[in-house]
Amino acid sequence: MPDGLLTESEFQPFLQENPLCAVYYSGPGCAVCEQLKPKLFDMLSERFPRLNVAEADCVKERALAAEQSVFTIPTLVVYVEGREAFRYARSFGPAQVAEQLRRPYEMFFSVDG
Repeated sequence: MPDGLLTESEFQPFLQENPLCAVYYSGPGCAVCEQLKPKLFDMLSERFPRLNVAEADCVKERALAAEQSVFTIPTLVVYVEGREAFRYARSFGPAQVAEQLRRPYEMFFSVDG
């Protein structure tokens, strides 16, 4: 992802290469997206360092957003083996995500490191 944003053409390969991953759907001018992103990404990198997280701009990648049924931002979708496992939309926080992500993360990655 050259500019750090996931494109429609990169989406399926990203899911195939990462059996447990997440995509943060946002858009320009979304104040909530901009406020949540650093808190969420910091928590994910600290507590789930082996989880690959990508970001998709719903304005630039309208087809991807529609294909994934993302109609509000911010939205975080966690995918397990290519399928949607959890979805957080509009009003959510890092603690909610951490609580639900802990078990699948431990199943995929050894807690020992």
